[in-house]
Amino acid sequence: QVQLVESGGGSVESGGSLRLSCAASQHTYSSYCLTWFRQAPRKSREGVAALTSDNTTVYADSVKGRFTISKDNAKNTLYLQMDSLKPDDTATYYCAARPFPQTTLDADRYNYWGQGTQVTVTS
Repeated sequence: QVQLVESGGGSVESGGSLRLSCAASQHTYSSYCLTWFRQAPRKSREGVAALTSDNTTVYADSVKGRFTISKDNAKNTLYLQMDSLKPDDTATYYCAARPFPQTTLDADRYNYWGQGTQVTVTS
């Protein structure tokens, strides 16, 4: 069983930056696909950025050029650097992992989830 714990959320003004972290309970990052999702109130969960074991990245169109996903295998930690934040980025952010190398932003294909961290962007 893989446990994921997010941190780094908070409140920031529009145009600001935040970096989210996701720590795993075991060494997963060498072979798993890792992804950040978000869910705003009354909206469905949205895939934001995915990172495969060979460091291929996929981003949602809404965050391309503003968000960067990365990982530190030695620390078993996944990151999401969020720059130029907008009020529309306000949501609970979750990290997720699946024990397959293929990239997908489909939430139904993920086996493990963190508890989420809140990001609020004020105008």
